[in-house]
Amino acid sequence: MAALVKGVGCAMRPLLPVVQTCNVNARRWVRALRRSPVKVVFPSGQVVEREPGPGKQPRKAADVASPQKQQQKQPLQVPSNPTPSTWEESGLRYDKAFPGDKRLSSVMTIVKSRPFREKKGKILLEGRRLIADALKAGAVPKTFFFSRLEYIKELPMDKLKGVSLVKVKFEDIKDWSDLVTPQGIMGIFAKPDHIKMTYPETQLHHSLPLLLICDNLRDPGNLGTILRSAAGAGCSKVLLTKGCVDVWEPKVLRAGMGAHFQVPIINNLEWEAIPNYLPTDTRVYVADNCGLYARAQMSMSNKGSNHSWVCDRRFLKFHKYEEEEEDLETGAKRDWLPDLEVQSYDLDWTEAPAAVVIGGETHGVSLESLELAESTGGKRLLIPVVPGVDSLNSAMAASILLFEGKRQLRVREEHLSRGRSYH
Repeated sequence: MAALVKGVGCAMRPLLPVVQTCNVNARRWVRALRRSPVKVVFPSGQVVEREPGPGKQPRKAADVASPQKQQQKQPLQVPSNPTPSTWEESGLRYDKAFPGDKRLSSVMTIVKSRPFREKKGKILLEGRRLIADALKAGAVPKTFFFSRLEYIKELPMDKLKGVSLVKVKFEDIKDWSDLVTPQGIMGIFAKPDHIKMTYPETQLHHSLPLLLICDNLRDPGNLGTILRSAAGAGCSKVLLTKGCVDVWEPKVLRAGMGAHFQVPIINNLEWEAIPNYLPTDTRVYVADNCGLYARAQMSMSNKGSNHSWVCDRRFLKFHKYEEEEEDLETGAKRDWLPDLEVQSYDLDWTEAPAAVVIGGETHGVSLESLELAESTGGKRLLIPVVPGVDSLNSAMAASILLFEGKRQLRVREEHLSRGRSYH
């Protein structure tokens, strides 16, 4: 029995190397299958053709694929960089202001100073509507500070090329804003030139032979409101003399509500230069409730007239000219105040191109304005108010006179058109 077992064991020995050899070859075949061969040849001579799996191709087949199929596959590939948007395609880029960035504070500090605005020729505009009006009129932007990219994308892209765009936190804009509710965007512009500006066609179409001269207006809110009324009435031009508040001061811009870009404005003028900006045969009218009081003082007696309550304070400023007009040889005093006729504001005074002078509430109109009115055949325009009531606000007086002038011009035009139709 032992011999039999021994014989069987001996008989089994030759099989072990064969089994091991088969195992090694099997592993080789598995590796070969992983290489995706076209054909598999077993040691027994059996040949098995392996079908490629669904969606797969042999490497050689992929290499010899037609160029058309390769072109069809290209659009399916995801590009490394996403396609730029329309705003980005225009070449516009912006910077981000990091904490401690002093660009905003330094610019705001300087641009809010009138000497800097006059020296560097730059102004500050705030709010999307005001900035859009400025761009539409042809104002040249230099720098924009904004808190959200959408605010910049709302503006015309062709106007933003070459402009420095800086994204800042809304809190930073809020600290420098003059608005009760900041809109998140501020712009630094070159100081507009009225000659190069493009004003709205509707404004030019309704322009009237009516000008406004601002004389020593100091209040920013009043000046902004007056400019708004001038644009609404259809004034052809607004002239500002030296002594007025800067027309590009932020408070004036806010009160003007875009009027700066609807009507030509020339500021910082000497009185000697005013006639150069007036049309031929223009008559200058002065809005001054002191007219009747001054005439009464010069001609009748020392008793105040019924209108003395209107202009006691404002009339006193003219006394400084009284000493200058004294004849040094005879000691006699000459008429120092130009003799201007006074008429009610609602009587006809627009038969020729007219210019209306509005003075400040504190200092009133200047002597130069009265002299210019006298030299052009103008008059004083009186707006009567109830006794005991102080003189009208400058902005209110300007609005009344400008829209009254507009009414008179419209009535005259209607009469002329009727006369032409009869002929």
